[in-house]
Amino acid sequence: MSSIKKLTLLFILIQIFCLATSAQSPNPKREFRGSWIQCVNGQFQGMSRDAMQSELTRQLNALQKCNINAVFFQVRAEGDALYPSLLEPWSRFLSGRQGVAPSPMWDPLQWMIDQCHNRGMELHAWINPYRAKTAGTTTLADNHPYIKNPSLFFNYGKLILFNPALTENREYICEVVADIVSRYDVDGIHIDDYFYPYPEAGSAIPDSQDFARYGAGFASIADWRRDNVSRLIHSLHETIKRIKPWVKFGISPFGIYHNTRSGNEVPGSNTAGLQNYDDLYADIMLWTSKGWIDYNIPQIYWEIGHKTADYDTLIRWWSKYTSNRPLFIGQDINRTVKASDLKNPNINQLPEKFRLQRSLPGIDGSCMWYSAAIADNTGMIADALAGNYHKYPALIPQMPFKDNKAPKKVKGAKVLWTNDGPVLVWLENKTSDEMQRQVRYVVYRFAQNEKTDLNNPKNIVTITSQTFLKLPYNGGDNKYKYVITALDRSWNESKGKSLKVKL
Repeated sequence: MSSIKKLTLLFILIQIFCLATSAQSPNPKREFRGSWIQCVNGQFQGMSRDAMQSELTRQLNALQKCNINAVFFQVRAEGDALYPSLLEPWSRFLSGRQGVAPSPMWDPLQWMIDQCHNRGMELHAWINPYRAKTAGTTTLADNHPYIKNPSLFFNYGKLILFNPALTENREYICEVVADIVSRYDVDGIHIDDYFYPYPEAGSAIPDSQDFARYGAGFASIADWRRDNVSRLIHSLHETIKRIKPWVKFGISPFGIYHNTRSGNEVPGSNTAGLQNYDDLYADIMLWTSKGWIDYNIPQIYWEIGHKTADYDTLIRWWSKYTSNRPLFIGQDINRTVKASDLKNPNINQLPEKFRLQRSLPGIDGSCMWYSAAIADNTGMIADALAGNYHKYPALIPQMPFKDNKAPKKVKGAKVLWTNDGPVLVWLENKTSDEMQRQVRYVVYRFAQNEKTDLNNPKNIVTITSQTFLKLPYNGGDNKYKYVITALDRSWNESKGKSLKVKL
């Protein structure tokens, strides 16, 4: 073998080793780390403003300690709003009665945006598109969409739903989203797993007349239903992109796309549970392949070894079928910490789930169900995240299909000496291009003679939306180098601005 061929082979082997090591890194620099905060379970219902803010602060502080970098806050559960809206009534999951404003008046969505951004986190407004009344809601407000025009809805079990077949409803849901995106500095719009209703035994969806009227050209009512939902997803994508192209649009579908045993040529997994494609009429694979959503978070909530929906089987399936959009894994905290590892029954399944998540291709992070479980440290989950799996801060993975241009460096970095000690300050390098606007900053610290490695997350002191950072001072005998980088709305990172200081 020639020396050139040997060098080429060596280079390839090194690249393979580096890729493998990177894929299994215990704390990658870039990783999506989300958590859901739901309202539909009634955890805030009837709370005073101060009590709800106190509980949300408790949860957000716990998430921050675990280096969570994105929060999904449910703001529309049943054609209602956890924010002041001219389109829909105040939610009963806030005040206790639909249509009744909180007293004293406050805006939970704006408050959460401020709180998350102050912690360096993203805030995604989480909505349910079709659900108009849940089983526990006894009275709808006079300004609820159903009261205004019941012909646009259908009943299913104890639910009332916007009829997905109607163009008027697609346009209205887009109007609701456009209102949120226009008025609020949200980082994303998020939809969970509820599309057509979860099937109930003995109950048929009452849309046969709609299919007869609108379904020409479709081979089956199932294909027509899937097209109805896909039309909404495409319209939402276009609506958000038109108003604020940096705002992300993502879905967290049910954890099974399609079971192979159900037949046809649709890609399926060796599972036996409810299916997105067949039962909820949500063709998530179409949406990712078309680029209509910006991220996908399948809810793989089961245990490794589950008889009908094995976590190991499903995470490998989703890894294989990520298509061209980022894939994050929806993790159920309670089931994970209660289930024993199959090879070592003395520990739970968290270590193996993280190993799979970080070793399989195409997976860029996870999202935890749900935030209160982290705040309560259920099964020691908060300790495990903060002390091991999320030991260091992480930047959210880039989305080059939205924007791949890095912002400019920060300006004017210096240390100010105040009565409270030294403060590192810098200036935003302003631009008229909103996509390149500096919205967050990463501050790194290195000891004297330590290599300046911005790729190692252990060197990250903080990710912040502020342009200052109070520094620890121990008499001025220790020399450090601080490096500040800027992040734009797509988490593209600028070159660093460095500064040496004695602390």
